[in-house]
Amino acid sequence: MPIFNKGHGAIAPACASLEQLGRRPLTLSVALASTLLAHTAAAQSDFSSMPHRHTLETLVVTGVVPSSPLTVETDPRIPRQPAPASDGADYLQTIPGFSAIRNGGTNGDPVFRGMFGSRLRVLTNGSQMLGACPARMDAPTSYISPENYDSLTVTKGPQSVIWGPGASAATVRFDRGPEAFKEPGTRIDASVMTGTYGRFDRRIDAALGNQQGYLRLTGNQSEANDYKDGNGNVVPSQWDKWNGDVALGWTPDEDTWLEVTAGRGDGEARYAGRSMDGSKFLRETVGLRFRRENLSEHWKQLEMQANYAYADHIMDDFTLREPGHMDMGHGGGMDMGDSMDMGDSMDMGGGMDMNEGMAMRVDRRTRSARLASTWEWENTTWIAGVDAERQIHRNEEGSHWQPDYALTQFGAFSEVTRFIGERERVIGGARLDRYRASDESLATATAGQTRRDTLPSAFLRYEQDLASTPATWYAGVGYVERFPDYWEMSVYNAGPEGSLNAFDGVQPEKTTQLDIGAQYTTERLNAWVSGYAGVVNDFILFDYAAPMGNAQIGNVDAQIAGAEVGARYQFSDHWTGNASLAYAWGRNRDDHEALPQIPPLEANLGLTFEQDAYSIGGLWRGVAAQNRIARDKGNVVGQDLESTAGFGVFSLNGAYRATNYLTLSLGVDNVFDTTYTEHLNLAGNAAFGYPADLDTGINEPGRMVWARADLRF
Repeated sequence: MPIFNKGHGAIAPACASLEQLGRRPLTLSVALASTLLAHTAAAQSDFSSMPHRHTLETLVVTGVVPSSPLTVETDPRIPRQPAPASDGADYLQTIPGFSAIRNGGTNGDPVFRGMFGSRLRVLTNGSQMLGACPARMDAPTSYISPENYDSLTVTKGPQSVIWGPGASAATVRFDRGPEAFKEPGTRIDASVMTGTYGRFDRRIDAALGNQQGYLRLTGNQSEANDYKDGNGNVVPSQWDKWNGDVALGWTPDEDTWLEVTAGRGDGEARYAGRSMDGSKFLRETVGLRFRRENLSEHWKQLEMQANYAYADHIMDDFTLREPGHMDMGHGGGMDMGDSMDMGDSMDMGGGMDMNEGMAMRVDRRTRSARLASTWEWENTTWIAGVDAERQIHRNEEGSHWQPDYALTQFGAFSEVTRFIGERERVIGGARLDRYRASDESLATATAGQTRRDTLPSAFLRYEQDLASTPATWYAGVGYVERFPDYWEMSVYNAGPEGSLNAFDGVQPEKTTQLDIGAQYTTERLNAWVSGYAGVVNDFILFDYAAPMGNAQIGNVDAQIAGAEVGARYQFSDHWTGNASLAYAWGRNRDDHEALPQIPPLEANLGLTFEQDAYSIGGLWRGVAAQNRIARDKGNVVGQDLESTAGFGVFSLNGAYRATNYLTLSLGVDNVFDTTYTEHLNLAGNAAFGYPADLDTGINEPGRMVWARADLRF
């Protein structure tokens, strides 16, 4: 993979234009909002009919309660603590069991129950938005602004087959639904937040329409400066990102919905734990969705969609930092995953002055389609369909683009829910996926080679609503064969012993997992527990102990287990408490050691007082020490560096509903300015003064004060 010095003209203009581009979608959104305001008074009677809207809350969310033992559903637009999320991974950490591999202020990579990457399928409006960076500097969630979506749904474990292949850990869906206007009208949903360390977010979601259709526009911009940790040390972490999306919908009757969408976004981010920063995160998406309901007595729904997603990513070491400092130690100065294979990088056809800086540009195009039908009988529901996806990844080499990877996937799925009694049901499903991956590069050991595979997945689950108590429980077993993803098949990394490289030798993962759970709900108490235990044959593992930081990617057999438990209890009309606990465990059976990148035990305790139009709340997050590590082993983004100490962080929040349309909220995160480091972390980069010979993780933000205003009418 090539790198280019600072003088190459193809890179510099793209970076230079970012500042001008960043303001356009927000300006357009404000202009539309101004037009809609003129019509708002006449349309206020229609607001209650819009299903995606919610009443302004006086509460700041500090933890999400599952909607069932298996599924979590929430509205990502509600204010939350810690400070409102800058990306999808940040928001997911509100849900017990989720964590993120941290590298500074934004664009962390989500982890659920210690499982990372494509084991966690992340969808936006039913399709994947995949990044292009070889080390996931632009993880899929980095392109997601959570507050631009109406709902977030998480399905735990391999307990569904209808949303695509490979989701052995969980399926995460950020969705925007259709608008519903009974009469011609408009609506506006906006928020502004400001906080310590230069944090400044603004967002608008506006729509106008009638019974026949609608036009919806969402736009946001989020920015922040470098933060300081609890010791007062500056951590390089600034970012500036924006998104704009437009949707045109047609709703000729209650049973028909057709929507065309288009979106664009960009940004930049500085990373304390990488040898390069992201100076471009261009996102372009186009989508078409169609849904028809009640087609016949038993044919209840037909869904079709087609999507296009493009990621254009530039990483360099001169836009957001001083260029030229290259460190080869564990401090992370030369991050091999971020940049390139050293054998390729040094032959520049004329040489390269490292003091001029380095840059790399990559992109990925993803095209996908899905078709599904739902059939219903007296006690049976059947969903069946097909889906397909085509990915092409490229590197910019001088004046032209060179593909290095292509993947085609075709899948067929079927899922049945059978009610076997008034309170009992059995849900089962299966899918079969055909893959074709090719090494499109020109000068690798596997150049021109193709891999093909056909992989099955299936699950079976029993659910029961108990008659004697307001509780539901379930038990299910799932089996998933997951094809290695682009990062795991990297032709620039070594594969298992005896293979040409990772593309040639890494085998698909095979996960068999038992999931169990229960939920108890009364007027005052909502308590829940979900647990899992599984065996992963051919678990894909990265070993960074090789010289020069090159990763060797191979397969091992592993065991995994863990649980999440929580409760919310209303002590009185004004006082509510909530608590959650999450634990994950993993073992490498081949090497008889811990599985790497497993988050430690984590607990959250919250207490809220709410009366009339205001609320006051506190949140304590406690994380245990993690001593079960596999040093120098991990995944494409992170590796186990060393054991980490436990910590506790206390935060406060308050909210006031000033009018039916305006809510003000205020928060103080990390009230006591605690200095702490997350276990899932990257070593600080030597270019920012971190020691090159020590595995020094990045400290998290110290005390942060933020204020937010939400306006909906």
